[in-house]
Amino acid sequence: MTATYLRRALRAILPSALLLATAASFAPAASQDAASFYKGKTVKIIVGFGPGGGYDAYARFIAPQLEKAIGATVIVENQPGAGSLTSLNRLYTATPDGLQMTLANGTAAGLGQVLGRDNARYDLAKFEYYGIVSASPWLWLVRPDSEIKTPQDAQKLNRPITWAGSGPTDGLSDGGAVTCEALQLKCKLIIGYKGSSDAALSVFRGETDSVFVSDTSANNYVSSGQARAVANMSRDRSQYFKNLPTIFEMVKLSDEQAFWIDFRGALDKLGRVLLTTPGVPADRVAYMRGKIKAVLTEPTFVAEMNKKDRYVDYIDSDVAKKTAIGLVGDITPERRERIAHVLTKKYN
Repeated sequence: MTATYLRRALRAILPSALLLATAASFAPAASQDAASFYKGKTVKIIVGFGPGGGYDAYARFIAPQLEKAIGATVIVENQPGAGSLTSLNRLYTATPDGLQMTLANGTAAGLGQVLGRDNARYDLAKFEYYGIVSASPWLWLVRPDSEIKTPQDAQKLNRPITWAGSGPTDGLSDGGAVTCEALQLKCKLIIGYKGSSDAALSVFRGETDSVFVSDTSANNYVSSGQARAVANMSRDRSQYFKNLPTIFEMVKLSDEQAFWIDFRGALDKLGRVLLTTPGVPADRVAYMRGKIKAVLTEPTFVAEMNKKDRYVDYIDSDVAKKTAIGLVGDITPERRERIAHVLTKKYN
């Protein structure tokens, strides 16, 4: 091999080698910059409901673990309003510094955008995603002494069944409306409760007949003797209610009836989603994604959460964003109009 050939080869290789070396050194530096940024700062996990509910409990369990992971002070801030949409609106237009995130109700967030609600001034496709903490089936609960033992009992009632919720698209009210539409029930939505725990209490006190909650929250209410599960309103069995049939196993549904249950089930798959303001610097997003994933997949933490009946099944941030984009983009205008009528007018 001649000296001339070697010089030519080196000239061809060196630019690429330098680029690779630069890229390799830049990634750790960016990560280090993000780590330095968060060190000693205060980070907020915003919950769009009042204290005491399922979302609030999850956030308060996650906060101290994330605090240790990033060396920052992590606090939980409750911002109830419009079934959690108020907090999403605020986060969407917040300063994109990466110092706040929300543990959002993906169902309510997706519905708000699908329905084009005036108080849903955000675009789920543009948020930065940290992942999904958990996604689970939702259940229909009543008081233990309720006359509603089965879905068929509800179908035979000659009076409206009242459902508790905080806002029209909060996961509670819309779940009740979808159940009523799918099973062709006489219903009335009673909204204005501060969150899932407040809505559930209204059922226990006899103010309302039914509440629609995630199986994790339902497990707490049922195991304490405060409520009884009527049906699992999805196609998938609950890990907490393994012997409770799904609505598809309990009732023969037409294609149109099945659409409503499946539509709601698709929204449920976005679950308890962690997201932050659009435009947060990429290195900070990547850093927080890594730390949050580490927290939510750490075996001891997951086991402890399961013992507390707060199920954790982390879903990657990329999957979370794809799920959100699919939810808000797959509904036809005609079907969107029908959904809006059922969820915001028919049972109010």
